[in-house]
Amino acid sequence: MAQPSDVREVLQYIPQFRGKVFFVLIEAGLLPEPAVAETLLDLAVLEDLGVKLVLGVLGGDLKDLYDWTLECEIMAARVSRPITDPDAIRETLDILARGQSAVVDASATGPLDPPVVEFARGIGVAKIITLLEEAILIDGVPAHAIRAADAASLASRTDAAGAALLCAAANACLCGVPRVHVLNGRRQGVLVDELFSNEGVGTMVHADSYRMIRPLREEDIPELLGMIGRSVRRTKLVERTYEDIQSRIGDFHVMTIDDNVVGCVALHVYPAEASAEVACLYVKNAHERRGYGMDLVHHAESIARRQGMMRVFALTNRAADFFAEHLGYEPATVDALPRSRRDQYEASGRDSLVYARELF
Repeated sequence: MAQPSDVREVLQYIPQFRGKVFFVLIEAGLLPEPAVAETLLDLAVLEDLGVKLVLGVLGGDLKDLYDWTLECEIMAARVSRPITDPDAIRETLDILARGQSAVVDASATGPLDPPVVEFARGIGVAKIITLLEEAILIDGVPAHAIRAADAASLASRTDAAGAALLCAAANACLCGVPRVHVLNGRRQGVLVDELFSNEGVGTMVHADSYRMIRPLREEDIPELLGMIGRSVRRTKLVERTYEDIQSRIGDFHVMTIDDNVVGCVALHVYPAEASAEVACLYVKNAHERRGYGMDLVHHAESIARRQGMMRVFALTNRAADFFAEHLGYEPATVDALPRSRRDQYEASGRDSLVYARELF
């Protein structure tokens, strides 16, 4: 049974996908029929959500797959020319303009060969999605998000086929395709699992900032309050109001994945004592144990260094081991706090432990 958090994760993508062109390439002749059938049903749902679909058939019987799209109630029309024909771009755009999805013959090319990339750019894709017999594995496991600039350095850590796909995907991004997803088409439900979760299940090569830490924006405050509310109730974090955060908005930073907020940290500076507090550290449950908490703290520390702070500290209980074992913080006394922060701490009546780290 789907959990409410699963539904929310799906719903956040619908506005992002609506009106975008997805070019889905499928090795139909090599994949199990049940997996292909489920993919087509999922594509029908994407079409209903307002995604503009172009289905490229890499192998198998083009007519059979086209007939399947109609059985699945996809509003499809066949492109009369193969993908290698320059006029295929114009014809595909005409089909999309009519509100239909397009099915095009891509059997004369490899999954990410230059004609595929040129076609994808010509129709203005937001994503190329390949459903192949094999996926990319880095050191034997899926690598869910890879920057195009990092692909060459990772190619030696996969097999020859994976390296070729990885480099081709990176080249597509460098040529102007925002994102390329390489998926194991044998896995049923892989399309939905990849597109409607922040982490995905295949390999996405991207040209933009898929995961980043950025300053908090005012429109993020409700999301931040909702995110940290669970920890506030469990007394792991100090309760904050909208006005509290708004008044110190410059102190807060959030981690986003696919532009969805998944974690936060605040840095409160005390220039007179050349020290700063790492506070409001939180990572959503679904994204724990991926090193994101350490990334957030390191980001806060880098800001503190740039501002000339000599020392950082954190007040914590449940995360004491995390700060000590993973970040090199050491136990400190309340007397080590800046005076104004010490007065605030004593007035709060909280029994948080103090951990600190020298930056220089």
